[in-house]
Amino acid sequence: MAKRHPSPCIDVCKFAGPNGWCLGCGRTLKECNKWQAMKPYARNALERDLQRRMSKMAAGRSKD
Repeated sequence: MAKRHPSPCIDVCKFAGPNGWCLGCGRTLKECNKWQAMKPYARNALERDLQRRMSKMAAGRSKD
């Protein structure tokens, strides 16, 4: 049996900016809606990208 892959959601759910990324987890609304149906490989790839997105958003906020 495959391990359940937990959602990166932290219950902030505020989508902003030109990319529409969630300020809490970095996913788009579309990615949030697809999360449960995603294959493990796709989830892992997205999670790697989320780290980059969150760093990018944090860097943008520190400039303000």
